[in-house]
Amino acid sequence: MNPILTLFLKDIAHFRRDRTSLLLTFVVPAVLIYIFGNVFGVNRESTGPVGIPLAVVNQAAGAKSADAIITALQKEKTFRLITTSRDANGTDVPLTEEKVRSLFRENRIRFALIFPPDTESDDTFGLKVKYLNNPRNDIETQTVNGILQKTIFMAAPSVLMDSLRKRATQAIGAAGTESFYRSIARSVGQSFNTDSEKIFDEMMRGDILTASSSSADKPDGGTAPADFFDRIIKIDSEQVSGKQVKNAAATRSVGGWAVMFMLFSVSGAATSLFEEKKAGLFRRILAAPVRRSHILWSKYLFCTVLGIVQLAALFVAGKLLFRIDITSNLANLILICLAASSTCTAFGMLLASIARSPAAASGIATFLILTMSALGGAWFPISLMPDFIQSLSKLTIVYWAMEGFLQVLWANCSFRDLLPYLGVLVGIAAVINAISVWRFNRGEMFD
Repeated sequence: MNPILTLFLKDIAHFRRDRTSLLLTFVVPAVLIYIFGNVFGVNRESTGPVGIPLAVVNQAAGAKSADAIITALQKEKTFRLITTSRDANGTDVPLTEEKVRSLFRENRIRFALIFPPDTESDDTFGLKVKYLNNPRNDIETQTVNGILQKTIFMAAPSVLMDSLRKRATQAIGAAGTESFYRSIARSVGQSFNTDSEKIFDEMMRGDILTASSSSADKPDGGTAPADFFDRIIKIDSEQVSGKQVKNAAATRSVGGWAVMFMLFSVSGAATSLFEEKKAGLFRRILAAPVRRSHILWSKYLFCTVLGIVQLAALFVAGKLLFRIDITSNLANLILICLAASSTCTAFGMLLASIARSPAAASGIATFLILTMSALGGAWFPISLMPDFIQSLSKLTIVYWAMEGFLQVLWANCSFRDLLPYLGVLVGIAAVINAISVWRFNRGEMFD
């Protein structure tokens, strides 16, 4: 047989036996392609976010425009409307603005629409809406803003025009109203070089959006229809959290990238246990009054400190380069760094306890870290993924660490607000550490 062919077949056989290489070559790309495919809408009816919680408070009893907008929002797959909350007796009651603001503080929602009592005023023609938001993720926020404006501008004008038509009819009669509309249609048609009769018919039907789109073909590219909507629909926007942030983009992303890099570094440090075993260091250590768990906990302490130092360096660099505020809530930042570092170290210890070789540990680490980073929101908003993947994201270390960092750096939270995130991270670390200790005490690593 040809020597080149023989060596070629030898490499194929070696590659087939190397599970780590197979994992990195086929499994990792397939998983990431699946995740990215779902993010960008492959095999999905909608390419946008789904199931984003949107609180709605309707204080305008009997306002048809508010009812029309709420009905339209309920049909949007982008949103999961929250209109009620449970009181002390466990009864569902309509949401109030006070309750909505508390949900913002608890990080349970990031967007809310409030229809005030004067949503539709008897004195003026138009619509008033209050929009509360917490723009922690720019991609998600811009998408939500666009879909909300589209929904409001499509649902409200027909109701408002119907109200205007009724008011005009009551004031000047049906014939006067028809003459008034015809003069408006004639003026619009002449100004924008469109069919005035078509505009008149659409206005009489109350289909103002179609009329506006017809008149939008203005030769000079003007935006008169948009200006018209802005005048009759007033959206009062209020940013609830993050107003004190100096560099929003950097503050949003620094936590996710920091956790991902820390996972790689502490996992690499943890798998150095293989090198110590190969060098015979464990046998000499165990000859002293030292238990196997002591070796594990010493490595755990080292990796945790390494992770904290790395996080500190990254955040200091973020402050110097991008003006990220890390000092105003420094105590809570230290706590979340400690919790994140200990949990990431536990992950590295688990890999070292279950893997058979450094190559296997490195391959598994690469696969899991990239997957957790994609699912946990380090690369893009989890709201862009299907519902079941959004549920999976809450099982990752990256998700809870990122949420904790955002609570500290973006929301400037108190210790009480941060406590749930600390609790989840510490709980994950405790479970993983228990498994790691059990594996180290009974595994083949020290035999």
